[in-house]
Formats: sequence, structure tokens, C-alpha cells
Amino acid sequence: MSARLELLRGVVHPWHHDHFGHMNVRHYAPFFDDAVYHMWTRLGLPYATMIPRHGVHTVTAQATTRFERELSAGDLIVVDGVVSRIGGKSCSFHLRMLNADTDAVHATYDLVEVFFDPKTRASAQMPADVRARLEAYLFDEEAQADA
Repeated sequence: MSARLELLRGVVHPWHHDHFGHMNVRHYAPFFDDAVYHMWTRLGLPYATMIPRHGVHTVTAQATTRFERELSAGDLIVVDGVVSRIGGKSCSFHLRMLNADTDAVHATYDLVEVFFDPKTRASAQMPADVRARLEAYLFDEEAQADA
């Protein structure tokens, strides 16, 4: 059971708006994508050492964004995340975009990260020590709800 990791803070600017007056869906992706880079570092598995130490890195194979509430210029956001699943060649993260002032959830982002061997250009088994690190951060939603 692991707590959520704070990954990123940001601000919604007027240029993020569309003709409806709120942040357009295309601007959520950069915030979430940047947060995923921070996720690996917060897990103690930074990209800078992933290839030299483990011979692999990860690529995002699937990402699903769920939009909950509109964001407007001036809104301050926080993106947090958890490890939600660990497989043999992949893992999944669940990220949330929250209003920094109210803690309201504005969007969620579920993604699958596949381990990738840059030499063979194919998916690869997750290294055992990476698995152990991820297991230490695996989020147990039921245990969190009971806490």
C-alpha cells in the first residue's frame, strides 16, 4: 500500500483556453506526460539511469484521459500518481489532476508503460530489481479506502 506521489504543479493560462472558455482537452496531455517523467524519478528509477543500469526503458503503450471538471485561466493544478498494476513486461499508473486550492479532481490519466529494449526495438521483460521497486509503491485502493 503506497501513498500517492506528487508529481507536478502548474497553472492554467489563457492560451490553454478554447472557444468555450475553458482549458482545451489537448492541453491536459502535456501536463500528464511531464508528470510521468517525474513519476519514474519519484519511484527511484529515473530515465537517466534506466538504460545504463537496466538495459531497458519504457514507452507509453496506452493512455486514457477522463475529464471530470473544467479548468479556467488562473487555476492552479497538482498532478499526483500511483502504481496501479504490475505485469511481466509492463506496469500501469493512475494519475489525477487536482485543483491545488480545492483538491477537486479535474481529470484522471490511466496509462500502460511497456518495458522496451532499445537494441532489439521490442518489448522486454521487466528487470527484477525494477519490479521490486514498483511493488514497494503498488497502490492498494481498498486499503486506502479503509484508512
